[in-house]
Amino acid sequence: MNLTTSRTGDVAVVRVGETRLMYPILSDFSQAVASLFAAGEKKVVIDLADVTYIDSASIGCLMDLYRQATHAGGRLKLSGVQKRVVTMLTMTGAHNFLEIHPDEAAAVQSFGV
Repeated sequence: MNLTTSRTGDVAVVRVGETRLMYPILSDFSQAVASLFAAGEKKVVIDLADVTYIDSASIGCLMDLYRQATHAGGRLKLSGVQKRVVTMLTMTGAHNFLEIHPDEAAAVQSFGV
């Protein structure tokens, strides 16, 4: 899986470099993000700028990561979400929980950094 993690201030930014976020790469993706919360990260942005397609399993994975973030006292935000992906998140109601920002800079700034 093409996944990179960097920091902007105290915000961890996970960039997904895949066009399709779905099984079988969800396991690696989920573990990478979950490990950030397990390590004590409180502010995480997932940059989906390259992702043009997600399936229902991906939405379930994002919701599980949201739950893990909240349980750990942290916050999870999405950035660069393509229109088709926003449509999927909206159709499932996930957009009511997952904060979506137009780009990485806006997402990071929303933490007050």
